[in-house]
Amino acid sequence: MSEAVSALGGLAFDGYVQVAETGPHGMIVLRSKGDGLEGALAALGLPVPGQRRIVQAGERAVAWMSPDEYLIWLPYAEVAEAVAALEAALAGRHHLVANVSDARAVFTLRGTGAREVLAKACPVDFAPGVFEPGEVRRTRAAQVAAAVWMSEDETFTLVCFRSVARYVFDLLSTLARPGSEVGLYR
Repeated sequence: MSEAVSALGGLAFDGYVQVAETGPHGMIVLRSKGDGLEGALAALGLPVPGQRRIVQAGERAVAWMSPDEYLIWLPYAEVAEAVAALEAALAGRHHLVANVSDARAVFTLRGTGAREVLAKACPVDFAPGVFEPGEVRRTRAAQVAAAVWMSEDETFTLVCFRSVARYVFDLLSTLARPGSEVGLYR
């Protein structure tokens, strides 16, 4: 088996917001409804998140992506074992479990202007009190599909397809350029 390589080799930009590509991360898409979902996620030590929520348990997390889709986040080395556990827990039920770790790129945005940088790119209200830690949104970052969540104050994670990683990095870096602040959310 080959060694995991991040999409952009950890490329980073330090503007009025820090933008960094942070992969590789383990990611599993789970599509399932109804019976067995709670037990399947519990086998990984995770609860079922509420609508537009992400919940963490140590190094693992699960994000609600749609009424029957969840994104499971875990250390890269644990993906194969987690896929097997999910498949076993959901055996005989209609479901899909897919390892998407190598198909995604992950970015972290840090700084007091992180909400503003994302608001410039995404049609989401990132205002304090509206978008807080534990919130997740599927959206667009300019012209590409993305998922965004706030992991802690002034820190956001953005996940996109690996094929558009350079575009997303360049977009976020441009929006985070010193001197491009507009003062939104301050």
